[in-house]
Amino acid sequence: MREVDLTELMDNAYASKWNLQQKAYANGRDVQIFLHWTACPYGRYYGSYHVNIDYDGSIILTADLDETLSHTYMRNSGSIGLTLCCCYGATTDDPGDQPPTQEQIETMAKCIAVLSEALDIPIDKQHVLTHGEIADCEDGSPEYFDGLYGPKNGATRWDLEVLWDKNDESPVFNPYDEEHRGGTILRGKGNYYKYKFYGHY
Repeated sequence: MREVDLTELMDNAYASKWNLQQKAYANGRDVQIFLHWTACPYGRYYGSYHVNIDYDGSIILTADLDETLSHTYMRNSGSIGLTLCCCYGATTDDPGDQPPTQEQIETMAKCIAVLSEALDIPIDKQHVLTHGEIADCEDGSPEYFDGLYGPKNGATRWDLEVLWDKNDESPVFNPYDEEHRGGTILRGKGNYYKYKFYGHY
């Protein structure tokens, strides 16, 4: 477990690419990136995610990106888990006293951009999803339809389904409005940074 910058993250992605692809292809899909929060205090890191992002935007790499970790039910092989260290005590209508910070959100988007570039995957809902989205199988993978556990099916996992303004106690975005969900925002920011860094989407 060590702090890295975006260049080091990209280097690890390049080094891990072949193994990641083989694991993903064995499951009939491309490499995917799943976005989480820890539901724990700022500054607490977990080895079940490849990347932990702290309140100040620092990036903690806990394992090589081709290692299979236990971050997303039934979807760990050939996927990468990114998490924000935040949302201790959050509920579906209250982010708790440690919501995602702007630094965390921007850093997660930058990480998405770097990984998309290194792994040759687009930033879309088939490849980059929040835990809330993948728990409801929003990438359309039919083999998982019998085990849905996201906001539309009991809401046991709803990470980043909605983002909050840290200066406001209420959600800024309606979690069921497709144009303003956390995943839509993070993918949009990821594509912005990909264009900014590399000149293309």
